[in-house]
Amino acid sequence: MLVTETPVVERTAHRDPNVLRWLGAYASSAVGDNVYYLALSWAAVQAGTPAQAGLVTALSAVPRALLMLGGGVVADRLGPRSVLIGSAAVRCAVVLAVAMLLVVGSPGLWPLVALAVVFGAVDAVMMPALGALPPRITSRGQLARVHGMRGLVVRLANVVGAPLGGLGVALGGPAAAFGLAGALFAAALPLLVAVRTGDASKGATHARGSAWSDLTEGLRHIRRHPVLRPLIVVIALSDLGFVGPLNVGLALLADERGWGAGGVGWVLAGFGTGAGAASLLLTAKGRIPRAGLVLSVSGVASAACIAALAYAPHLAVAVAVALSVGLISGLNGVLCGALLQAEADPAYVGRVTSVSSFFSLGVAPLTFPLTGAAIGAWGPAPVFTVSAAVCGLAGAYGLGSRALRRAELPR
Repeated sequence: MLVTETPVVERTAHRDPNVLRWLGAYASSAVGDNVYYLALSWAAVQAGTPAQAGLVTALSAVPRALLMLGGGVVADRLGPRSVLIGSAAVRCAVVLAVAMLLVVGSPGLWPLVALAVVFGAVDAVMMPALGALPPRITSRGQLARVHGMRGLVVRLANVVGAPLGGLGVALGGPAAAFGLAGALFAAALPLLVAVRTGDASKGATHARGSAWSDLTEGLRHIRRHPVLRPLIVVIALSDLGFVGPLNVGLALLADERGWGAGGVGWVLAGFGTGAGAASLLLTAKGRIPRAGLVLSVSGVASAACIAALAYAPHLAVAVAVALSVGLISGLNGVLCGALLQAEADPAYVGRVTSVSSFFSLGVAPLTFPLTGAAIGAWGPAPVFTVSAAVCGLAGAYGLGSRALRRAELPR
């Protein structure tokens, strides 16, 4: 009697309950982040001067930048699921503690300073773990789809979170908004506990010595890898050229052109729509052939669009250009994240993610004051053009790397 084996059918990410539990936890946490940052800025404005409020809201970036690389070591040693559960619990506890302090009195700025520092330190551990978890809850062929789903959640959280935080402040002040953020962080906990990760061979941690030796081993893994090395360079250059114009330069451009705050909103809406469409495309399609080539070409194309944004003669044209920027850069970002996780050895995913996050979330925001000062001195057009050239250099570097150009997402 001939016995045939039943082929194993890969479960698509958007139909996998395990992935959906992780996505639900991520959505709750992402909305909570938006509520938290609005509550923090509002509470800081009420408790101090505008300069002090700006300092408080910027404080999280310091421990995040200083500790991010170490966070990758923690994620690889302890496992990303455990780190995410612990991070969610700490975030929930400290936010609710500050909410209670605000209910019983007016403690001033110091609790907000402490909250911002703790939040930044927790972020430094949580973000590498967040990047290391998808390869352990789904197959490698579903990574692009998972990143597309994550991108959709980010857009949704940005749309829902700020109005929800504003409603909390309107109804009960910063204390109520902090309480709401804490509740959202708490809601993520049972979902994270219910997430199941792959077997030891898929997510093994290879901690052999001290934390420093683990970190240097991870850096050597990147340096020696033919795809990861150029990919990290592409990510770093793309973020350095991209975040300044889109976060600081856009408001200054709108002010110069007389578009007003409403114009900034329309341009950002165009960008968000394009980025959301890119995430939806990856969610539905699941895989883009010749991913390395596509992400490199998209880097060059996004550079041209960023430069064009500064020369848009009318608001409607700027919105259309921003839509293109969002679509192209959104596709680029999803492909970079998926390739990063697909190419990294499972034992190093946390450390590899921490290096890319260090550039994206630690170094790139340092360009904000530089971008503002440069636009004040020379105007938006030259600064946007130089920033676009940096993005274009990222795409050109990717095209110049044979290994990255030929890199493919797993089937």
